[in-house]
Amino acid sequence: MYILLTGSRGFIGRTFKQALERAGHTVLGGVSPGRSPGPGECVMDFAHDTRPEVWLPRLQGVDAVINTVGVLRDSRSRPIDAVHRDTPIALFSACAQAGVKRVLQISALGIEGSPTRYASTKRAADQHLLGLAAAPGGPSAVVLRPSVVFGHGGASSAMFMGLARLPLAVFPGPMLTAKVQPVSVHDLAEGVVALLGPALEQRGIIECTGPAPLSLGELVASLRAQSGHGPAWVLRLPDVLTALSARLGDLAPASVPWCSETLAMLGSDNVGNPARFEALLGHAATPSGELVARAWRH
Repeated sequence: MYILLTGSRGFIGRTFKQALERAGHTVLGGVSPGRSPGPGECVMDFAHDTRPEVWLPRLQGVDAVINTVGVLRDSRSRPIDAVHRDTPIALFSACAQAGVKRVLQISALGIEGSPTRYASTKRAADQHLLGLAAAPGGPSAVVLRPSVVFGHGGASSAMFMGLARLPLAVFPGPMLTAKVQPVSVHDLAEGVVALLGPALEQRGIIECTGPAPLSLGELVASLRAQSGHGPAWVLRLPDVLTALSARLGDLAPASVPWCSETLAMLGSDNVGNPARFEALLGHAATPSGELVARAWRH
């Protein structure tokens, strides 16, 4: 297939691009403004490309579209409403107009019922795509909703690995209780390749998770053990200081994963049923106890 892949130099997009090309596909990669596009790339501005007509010329001859672009929080250069909602909606509408056969949207687990801007904007794009797919002549579409995506190059993965190196760790309270089911970025890429090949008939929403839930505190402890370190001393940060640290995170660069939006999302578990995802892979997903060897060092 000839595939348009947004965010092709990002953590997830870069892994997808490598897997897709290994599978024999040709990829047109989207890069952010300010970066020089290389061969097989073009600039795609998710802060401003909010009209379908901007996307139509890019879709000429395209068989499939994969959207991997996402931000954790709002910023002037990458407004969350445009990046998560307005531009993806324009892209998906253009796909329907251009007759693109297959559209994959990388969303997020745990957004149903969440009041955060992250969740509401992601939901809006997901619902728009699924509505287009349900219409006569609409594209065949899949919304993938992963739990925490783990791998080398991911900002949250780097934060967890950094915490795992500390002999004394002070965690915000929700990190010790909120449950996640981290998924290897390589498993996620393998699932995407399958959806453009042997699983081409699959549609709808697929939860993408590891085999079993654990708290973020347990995840960090597991990563520490996998890295060859003994147990760490763990202290709970008081709630007042947790809220203050999140507000300070709001002032940090947008690439820093700890902020008020993150804290709000920790108010609910990020877990799901891995059965459909593992059926898509044809094998069990990478367990949390093997993430360092199979996702971080791979």
